[in-house]
Amino acid sequence: MLDRIAGMEVFARIAAIGSLSGAARALGMSQTMATKHMGALEDRLGVKLLHRTTRKITLNEAGRRYLESVERILSELSEADAMAAAERMEVSGTLRVNAPVSFGVREIVPLLAELSDLHPALSVDLGLSDRTVDLVEEGWDVAIRIGKIVDQTLMARRIARCRMLVTASPSYFAKRPTPISLSELGSHNCLGYTLSSSVGPDRWRFGLDGSIIVPVTGNLHANNGDALVAAALAGQGIIYQPTFLVGDEIRAGRLVSLSLDQPLMELPGVFAVYSSNRRPPAKVRAFIDFLAGKFAPTPRWDRDLPIQIE
Repeated sequence: MLDRIAGMEVFARIAAIGSLSGAARALGMSQTMATKHMGALEDRLGVKLLHRTTRKITLNEAGRRYLESVERILSELSEADAMAAAERMEVSGTLRVNAPVSFGVREIVPLLAELSDLHPALSVDLGLSDRTVDLVEEGWDVAIRIGKIVDQTLMARRIARCRMLVTASPSYFAKRPTPISLSELGSHNCLGYTLSSSVGPDRWRFGLDGSIIVPVTGNLHANNGDALVAAALAGQGIIYQPTFLVGDEIRAGRLVSLSLDQPLMELPGVFAVYSSNRRPPAKVRAFIDFLAGKFAPTPRWDRDLPIQIE
């Protein structure tokens, strides 16, 4: 079955040009195909629309009446296409963003005022959660994720590095010797993050690829990084957390970073992910580009740390 809209377009061009061959050229199709579209349209309607002579083609009465409807339909379709294209190009509407709690509060929220100034027609619906959300089922446009991206159905763009540090407060080390090797961590109170297999309650990974596994124990486990930072600041124990959580505290001297005998692990990165089932609209592309620009080449949380982190 030939496309009905294409038949209407052929008919409207014939009416405007007065020639089937001219209509075909204007639409970029062969005269044979234009003839088939016109014939299928008339067959579908059960009425002839054109008066053909050897010299030119004109509309009969049925054709003139039908042309009014066709022009209105094609105009509305063109307007709908233009609106869809504008939505794809214009940064506007509501952007639904999901981010981990600590990273969202510390690094995303402070940037939203600048984002709003750049794109006044954009509003943000921000959801903060440390669980892995389903973007499609829950209606999120984009999510920020830290670490390895396991869902291969998502498009992911790395927007920042994610380095790790082992830290504790000066008050904690005032009562205990400072560990200088991985083997010494076993005798310390190591506070674990329950949502991670890499720096969890019973083992921490070291080496840039996380291949060195060190058993640890501690009297506090938490599912939020800021909770562990607060406990470390109070002198409760040692934490192994990303620099976006501990960088400010180290710069201020409230936490001290450890130099151990093996490299610290680096997570795969901070990523912006979105559904791969369609081309992302302008608001998603603009948001991701904005974050990538703010975090490159060195994110705020890694700057001016009094340690070598490269």
